[in-house]
Amino acid sequence: MSQIDQNSLQRAQAWLAGNVDENTKTQIRNLIENDPATLGDAFYRDLEFGTGGLRGIMGVGTNRMNKYTVGMATQGLANYLKKMFPDVTPISLAISYDSRNNSRYFAEITAEVLAANGFKVYLFDDLRPTPELSYTIRYLGCQSGVMITASHNPKEYNGYKAYWDDGAQMIAPHDKNVISEVQKITSVDQVHWQGNPELIISIGKEIDEAYMAQILTLQLSPDSVSREKELKIVYTPLHGTGLTIIPDVLRRFGFTNIMVVEEQATADGNFPTVHSPNPEEHDALSMAIQLAETENADLVMATDPDADRVGIAVKGPAGNFILLNGNQTAALLFYYVLNRWKELGKFTGNEFIVKTIVTSEILRDISQSFKLQYFDVLTGFKFIADVIRQHEGRKTFIIGGEESYGYLIGDFVRDKDAVSACAMIAETAAWVADQGKTLFDLLLDIYITYSFYKERLLSLTKKGKTGADEIQQMMVNYRTNPMKYINGIRVVSIKDYLSLEEKNLETGRITPIHLPSSNVLQFILEDGSVISVRPSGTEPKIKYYFGVRAPLKQRSDYDKTNSFLDDKIEGIIRSMKLD
Repeated sequence: MSQIDQNSLQRAQAWLAGNVDENTKTQIRNLIENDPATLGDAFYRDLEFGTGGLRGIMGVGTNRMNKYTVGMATQGLANYLKKMFPDVTPISLAISYDSRNNSRYFAEITAEVLAANGFKVYLFDDLRPTPELSYTIRYLGCQSGVMITASHNPKEYNGYKAYWDDGAQMIAPHDKNVISEVQKITSVDQVHWQGNPELIISIGKEIDEAYMAQILTLQLSPDSVSREKELKIVYTPLHGTGLTIIPDVLRRFGFTNIMVVEEQATADGNFPTVHSPNPEEHDALSMAIQLAETENADLVMATDPDADRVGIAVKGPAGNFILLNGNQTAALLFYYVLNRWKELGKFTGNEFIVKTIVTSEILRDISQSFKLQYFDVLTGFKFIADVIRQHEGRKTFIIGGEESYGYLIGDFVRDKDAVSACAMIAETAAWVADQGKTLFDLLLDIYITYSFYKERLLSLTKKGKTGADEIQQMMVNYRTNPMKYINGIRVVSIKDYLSLEEKNLETGRITPIHLPSSNVLQFILEDGSVISVRPSGTEPKIKYYFGVRAPLKQRSDYDKTNSFLDDKIEGIIRSMKLD
C-alpha cells in the first residue's frame, strides 16, 4: 500500500474536523484507510479556479469537483460581482448545465449559494447548450452566468465556466480578479449555503424560442433549402445537450430528413457508446458515419456534450465519408456566409471577421478577397468575443472561428455556438446541392481559388513537475536559439507573443504585436508555412500547429497535392526533431 502523503492527510483531517456532511467524511475516512494514493491526489492542493473556471475529476477532496469546491468557487464569484456591480439590486445570473454526471446537482448548489448572497438566479429547468447560456445572459440582462460542463473531457470530469455580462467567458481583468476572490475563500464556513428559494427562477421554453428565433435570422438561402429540404442529414449529440435543440433548429430552417443516431440520443454522463465525446476524434463519429453510409446520407454532424463545438463528415468523390478538420469546416462556413452576404448586397464596408492566431490563414485570404477587415486573436473564443465587444455599435461582426471546431455566426451569442453552426453548415450543403455540388466540391473550389491549405496539430505530453520544467526550457531554447531553417526552408520572421514583437530575420525590423501577452511563438517560413508553438493552458502538453500550403490548379490534382503537403508537414516535424 502506498504511503500517505502527510500534507494531503492534514488537509483531509481539516475537512473531517470541519462542517462537511457525514457522507463526505465517511468517504474521506475510507480513503485514509484503504486508498492513500487517491487521498493524496484528492487533497494535495486546491482545485484551481483558472481563467475559464473549474475543471476536474469528481469526488471528495480539495482537488476535486464536489459540493464544497463548487460552493467555495461560487462564493468567490459572488463576492467579486458585489464589488463590480454595487448599484445593481439584485445582481442576476443565469445557470445552465450539460448531461454530465452531477451537472444538475452542481447547478443547484451554485444557484443556492448565489441566492444565499441575495442574487436573482435564472436556472434552466433541464440541460441546455453552452451557447444558449451565453445568449440567455444577454437576453435577460444578467451580470454573469455559469455553465456546468467539462466539455469533451472523460466521464470522470466535470467543470464550471464563468461568464461576464456580455455573455462571454471572462477576460482580463475580471478573470484574474475572480480568481483572487475565489482564493480568499479558504473554508466551507465562508460560504453562504442557505438562500431564499424564491430568488431562484426556473427558465426554459421561452428562452429556447427566443434563441431559435435569433438563429433563424441568420438564414441566407431559404430558397435553396426549400428546393433541397430532403437533404439527408445524420446528426449525433454524443449523449449531450445538442439533442434538446439542434434537430428542432434544423427543422425550422426547412430541413425535413434529419436522422438522429438513436443510440447516442440519450443524455448520459457515462457516454456509453464513445471512448471520448469529442467531435474532433474519428471514433466519436463512427456510429453516425455508419448510419450515413447505410442511409446514403449527404452530411454527418456531431456536437460535444455542451454543444459548443461541431465536427462534420462529408461525401467524397467516391461516395465515401471524409472527416473534415476544424479549419476546413471554417473555410466552408466563411466562404459560404461571405459569398451570400455579397450576393444579397448586405455589405456596407463596415464588417469584420475574427479568427485565432493558430487557425488557418485561408480564413484571412477569404476575408480579404471580400475586402473585409479581419482580426487575429489569441487562442480561446473569449478573445473573439472581446473583439466583438470592442467594436459593438460601430462595426458589424459577421463570423468567427477557431481550429478546434468552434464557430460563431452573428453576435447574439458570445461563445462558440454549435447550434447555429449546424444550421449554417446544413444550409451550406443545401446551397451547393442546389448547384449540383457537394460540400467536398466546394472545399476543392475554395482550394483552387485561394490555395490548398493543410494543417496539423501535434501535442507532446510532458507530465509532472519535470515535464513542466522541460516544456518551459523548450520555449526558452526556441527564443534564445531560433531556427534559421526548418525543413530546408528559410525562416523569414518570428512572432513572439510573450514579448509582443515580430522580428523580420531578413531586415532585423521589429514590429509590435497588439495583443495580450501569451507564451506563444510563430515561425513564418519563406514558402508561407506557419509553425506555432505554445504550452497548453489546461494539460501537461506543448502544442505544435503546422500550416502549409500549395497551389491547387485543378480538382484532379487533389490527391497528389494532399500527399505533397502531408510530406511537407512530416519534413517539418523531422526537422524540428519532434518525431
